[in-house]
Amino acid sequence: MKRPDFMSLALAEAEAAAARGEVPVGAVIAGNGEVVAKAGNRTRELSDPTAHAEMLVIREASKKLSAERLGGMDLYVTLEPCAMCAGAISFARIRRLYFGASDEKGGAVVSGVRFFSSPTCHHAPEIYPGIAEQEASAILRDFFRLRRDG
Repeated sequence: MKRPDFMSLALAEAEAAAARGEVPVGAVIAGNGEVVAKAGNRTRELSDPTAHAEMLVIREASKKLSAERLGGMDLYVTLEPCAMCAGAISFARIRRLYFGASDEKGGAVVSGVRFFSSPTCHHAPEIYPGIAEQEASAILRDFFRLRRDG
């Protein structure tokens, strides 16, 4: 059986978020070669500034697994996580973080505050940036171009 392409699934979640009028970010949590949870941004839909794809997928995986710590899990997300999401990733003890596009303005992993490099960070996942970066960037670029050009 072919192993799922988790970043492609995250990209599909980003596309679905865009179709809902949300900033197109998608995320998948996987463990043992299986999808545990997937989500896209829902901040507008839920009127919740914390409803980022990463937060939603961590909540869903934790609920499914009845565990606050997701140590054996890997997170795939289309955009570099912000400081809030990086904090949640650390507290959830995510094993590996794979992300697509860097976010110079709002990112907190390889940009900005570089949360996981902070001496006060409790847990830092292995970090793999630039996975499907061109596809993730194109989804974001197209979304904002449509908003701007109307």
